[in-house]
Amino acid sequence: MIEVEVHNSLLCFLRSRGEARWPHHLTMARLVARALRLGRSALIQTSLPSHYHYSPYRVSYLLPLLMSPTPGLLVIPEALQRHLLEQQIPLLQEWVQIPKPIETGDRWPSDDFAGVLLTTPEAWFQDRLAKGNRFPTGIPTLIDGADNIETWVRQQLTVSLHPGNWNELMEVSVDSRDILREYRVQLTRSLFQRPQNPYECYVLESLQEEILQQLDQTLKPFAHNPDQIPPSWPIFWQSWQQPQQLRWAEISRALGSFSLYSAPLEVSSLLENIWLQQPIVLIGGALDFDSKAPIYRETLGLPDLTCIKFNPDRQSELIQLYLPDGVPMPNTPEFQKVLIQELRTLLCMSASVGGLIVIIVGDVPLKAQLGAILASEFGSRVQVEKTELSDNGILVTGWEFWRQHQGNLPTPHLCAIATLPLPSLENPLVAGRVAHYKAQRKDWFRLYLLPWALNELQCAIAPIRESQGVVALFDNRVLHRTYGKQVLSALSPYAKIDYLDTIWLTGNR
Repeated sequence: MIEVEVHNSLLCFLRSRGEARWPHHLTMARLVARALRLGRSALIQTSLPSHYHYSPYRVSYLLPLLMSPTPGLLVIPEALQRHLLEQQIPLLQEWVQIPKPIETGDRWPSDDFAGVLLTTPEAWFQDRLAKGNRFPTGIPTLIDGADNIETWVRQQLTVSLHPGNWNELMEVSVDSRDILREYRVQLTRSLFQRPQNPYECYVLESLQEEILQQLDQTLKPFAHNPDQIPPSWPIFWQSWQQPQQLRWAEISRALGSFSLYSAPLEVSSLLENIWLQQPIVLIGGALDFDSKAPIYRETLGLPDLTCIKFNPDRQSELIQLYLPDGVPMPNTPEFQKVLIQELRTLLCMSASVGGLIVIIVGDVPLKAQLGAILASEFGSRVQVEKTELSDNGILVTGWEFWRQHQGNLPTPHLCAIATLPLPSLENPLVAGRVAHYKAQRKDWFRLYLLPWALNELQCAIAPIRESQGVVALFDNRVLHRTYGKQVLSALSPYAKIDYLDTIWLTGNR
């Protein structure tokens, strides 16, 4: 069987290259080979970050793809495609000596193509969501980076209107220019009267929606003559009128302008039929706390499928976890003062240790304040969300910036985390999704906020596992809330230490 052939070939390859440091290579390769042979879908949690070029698990699905007698489709971001095509795939092709064609593109090459096609998530999901035919049904499909599927799909389905779209509309609708300008003024006035928030975005209220409905009525006479209205407008209205939509505005107070957005509140109903069109293998880092991934599967509308979750290796991926008790809760006035004291102590103890230090702060105002305070004491070593860092740099960053750039930065020996990455209800977009869960009488914390936080946390500390470095977490909810056990499980394997000691920072270097 193909599973045996893949197992033996991969085992010899790993031994010849000395690349057996990830303990799950052979299990994953057999599972992928079996899925390709039987046409059965599977979901694999690797515990490794999928956005890293050098994540070692990829050889475990590439070899089955190359050795399988059937064609295959690999959905993977373009930057990672280039890495595979330039490095890993040629190496494996030389090893297996199977002349299977490899191509890239946004559609299936031909009816008789029997090789492996690499395509982007944008191309594949766009075709599937639009019920297109650029990719045949029934082709075994692997999606690498399944952590991001909900984000990819929501990005595909998000439509927007920007200030330039208003100008385009008024240029072609000369007779209605005054009334269109009046609608824009009303919306601007209404949005800019909303209280400021750090995110500068606002879920639309009934007043703004009423103005837009009136605008829609004004534009309806143009619907019979598409040449009289720019295409961005009918696309926006089509999305706007769909049920279960999140509608919001982002504003620029400096420019006095706004942009409008509409996106689906949930994607499961849009995806559930897509998964049935072909055998599919979803590969991600940390998709769900549970090995059967019930919450992840519900979120994406996935059917029953084989699920497997690989845990980090205790020998090579153990972190030192500093989790001091007695730190005030994040929502108290005392928290910021104690956090700064703790960080000062950590940074002073690390003065003699070279290497990058990362401080992750999810709160937008606190991130800026903390960056300014630390820069006044530690100088130009401290940078706020910059990628140009000194050898012993201190990076103060939010979660999104760190996740985007961590694969291109040196491996930190210390990662200090101010609070858990629970999405803030002060963010109007988060509040809008929570309201949707509440309206359906669903547990919004267990189904949305906590899974998001655990996924983000595991991705954030993945580089620290490579150096078996230190993670300092100052969110006392981990010790005093019932969900703290799940957080600690997500951080496992770790050696917990509740006192400061320079041995942590030097013992593994």
